[in-house]
Amino acid sequence: MIFLFKMAFKNLFRHRLRTFVSIIAIAFAVMVVVFARGYVMGLVNSFIADHIQYSSGHIKVINRDYQTQERLLSLDYPVDGIKGQGVQGMISSLNSIEGVEMVVPRLKFGAMISTEKELLTVNGWGIDPDKELNFTDIEDMLVEGRMVENGELEVVMGSGLLEKLDRQVGDKVTMVFNTAYNSLKGLTFRIVGRVETGLQLLNEIAFYLPLDRAQHHLFLDNQVTELLLVTEDINQVNQILPAVKDFLDADQGRYLALGYRETSDLMPFMDMAKIIYNVIYIFLVLLACIVVINTMLMIVKERTREIGMMAALGLEKKNILQLFVIEGTIMGVSGSFVGAVLGSLINGYLAVNGIDLSSALSGFSSEYMINSIIYTYSSAGNTIFAFLLGIFVVALACIIPARRAANLEPTEAMRES
Repeated sequence: MIFLFKMAFKNLFRHRLRTFVSIIAIAFAVMVVVFARGYVMGLVNSFIADHIQYSSGHIKVINRDYQTQERLLSLDYPVDGIKGQGVQGMISSLNSIEGVEMVVPRLKFGAMISTEKELLTVNGWGIDPDKELNFTDIEDMLVEGRMVENGELEVVMGSGLLEKLDRQVGDKVTMVFNTAYNSLKGLTFRIVGRVETGLQLLNEIAFYLPLDRAQHHLFLDNQVTELLLVTEDINQVNQILPAVKDFLDADQGRYLALGYRETSDLMPFMDMAKIIYNVIYIFLVLLACIVVINTMLMIVKERTREIGMMAALGLEKKNILQLFVIEGTIMGVSGSFVGAVLGSLINGYLAVNGIDLSSALSGFSSEYMINSIIYTYSSAGNTIFAFLLGIFVVALACIIPARRAANLEPTEAMRES
């Protein structure tokens, strides 16, 4: 076998340019696979993380009748506890369920802010500041000022919304909103923080205010519109969900518990994207293999007499097959290594700096938690996967010309001119 390796290695240097072109083709395909896989995984992971943090939690608890009115931010169907115990008692009970790590309350409502040019419709999020900071990465997005504090009439807004309002941190803003009694109410808040994020909802539409102030001024004391349950392990959601539903059934089915996968129409498409791209990865490497196969067929044609002579001298068919497979595999290993390294470097750079897709995603609805800045997923596992995929597919493709060489009859091969 060592003899075959030495011979295969020497044969590759007979036509260096052709070998180099084949290696470059494989390297390019593997590099694209590393990048594409990192991009898709980054997109999917980012979407799931943002959706969980800012929309659904691991498990979302809402009033059953609120589900159809959620887009309207209706205040008619709040979460107000089980059997009169109030929402705080309900939170305590949910926290006691095995596997539930935290319960994050939110009170969402619609509001309007007037500017000199237009009347803006915005979404208010009454939140518990400590839990919100603990559960989400909003602190990383807070580029100026601070988070809101309980008991204060203050808000945190996104950069896009502040730009529309021509306001900055430290200014005041007056807004009008509808209370739980369907009466209009106006309040003035101080802007204490600015958020910079690629999520359109947080950047241009929603704003944070303290939960206790939202409850008081909306006349929804000890009530919220949703509870987000955070589990110790996201993979345990399906095991914990039945226990949550059993607890909620004590209130005659008034509440609905939904796993994070049930709260987004895009989740099935993300799963489908992973499957489709796995097929595309193989297809990309197969395209590069066309160059390798063509190179190997040319080598077989040029070395027909040599192959016949080796067979006449006693080299078995399986050894001839192994010789050409080894030649192709050496090209596959070299190209895959170069491509994997280059792809890994590209992913490493984009994992830090990201890809700005603001223009491409401008038409998407803000309800979809798709970040306009996509950070690729860079990992050793991704690089190794593409490297091994390149070697495997190229080695497999080389069997075609290798079998042709092995099946040549020695006498006929030696007569070839």
